[in-house]
Amino acid sequence: MSEHASDTPDRSGDARPARAPRVRRQRGARESLASIVLGFESIIVFLGGLVLYGLKALPGGIEPWWGIVIGVVLALLLIATSGVVRYDWGIALGWFWQLLIVLGGFLEPALAVVGLVFGAMYAYATIKGASLDRRNAARAATNGD
Repeated sequence: MSEHASDTPDRSGDARPARAPRVRRQRGARESLASIVLGFESIIVFLGGLVLYGLKALPGGIEPWWGIVIGVVLALLLIATSGVVRYDWGIALGWFWQLLIVLGGFLEPALAVVGLVFGAMYAYATIKGASLDRRNAARAATNGD
């Protein structure tokens, strides 16, 4: 049996070469910034659901605990969306969640403020991130990278 670190025995006792490390996909600035904003927003949206529950801000006839459910589900959807922002439809889905959170201001005005603040950050992340990606691609093309 070989004593090299790259050789590992399998169940039959034979040595086999170790797998090459997995190469990570390069992420652009737009994707990175948008996913960061959505990730942080998910925390705030979850807390917003707790606010809806605590203030009993849902319309009459709807149990207050639905505020927690809304916060948890929307937070999970934001996290899931942060994984697909590499696609244009993922960016559009992120915009849909921004609009939905702003509309939550009809239930609790503070949610509109949260939606507007994070919407502005999401706009900056997607617009400036795309600009950085274009600049980096142009720079790489002229440098031959």
